Amino acid sequence: MKEKRYTHVIWDFNGTILDDVEASIKSADQLLTAHGLPALASPEVYRANFGFPVIDYYRRLGFDFDKIPYEVLAPEWVGYYLENARDAGICHGVREVLAEVQARGIPQLILSATERGMLRSQVEALGILPYFEDLLGMGDIHAHSKEQVAVEWRRANPDARVLMVGDTDHDAAVASAMGADCVLLTSGHQSRVRLEACKCRFVADAAREILELL
Repeated sequence: MKEKRYTHVIWDFNGTILDDVEASIKSADQLLTAHGLPALASPEVYRANFGFPVIDYYRRLGFDFDKIPYEVLAPEWVGYYLENARDAGICHGVREVLAEVQARGIPQLILSATERGMLRSQVEALGILPYFEDLLGMGDIHAHSKEQVAVEWRRANPDARVLMVGDTDHDAAVASAMGADCVLLTSGHQSRVRLEACKCRFVADAAREILELL
């Protein structure tokens, strides 16, 4: 039997599985407006500025942490986001890809900067929890780098051959840190120009293109 190219597929969640770009833009606009700052001009402006760590993204939006601490803004944003993302669905074509990868016998995980409890609730709401071997989330809501979580998983699974699927330059950096190949989807939180600059293995416009690499 031919050996599988990858032993695991690790998915980012927001913007890769969960179609929450619109909810994130609306939440950012509400936060900006609430603090007297101009709203985002367009989705293109959002995709040009969004990134990790989120604290730096907030700075790019114009927040002054000497006036409003990030620790105050973060839970405020989460409140807006939970309301706006309530009806967010799964990104186009992803459910079918999850089912096909599972059918091929390749374990799948989610690695997310979302707080663990919140992540599990969102995954369960989408009805896709059975596709995943594990959910790797963060210990708090501050959306710092998920790189440490990835590296810890890698230490526990040194022989794994991993394909990371994401939608941001942070996913590319995380994949590099854990010695994984990376596919970035253009339907998420960053522009194609930013994704192509990462020099990942593949930048894809459709989730189904992932299957060509397995």
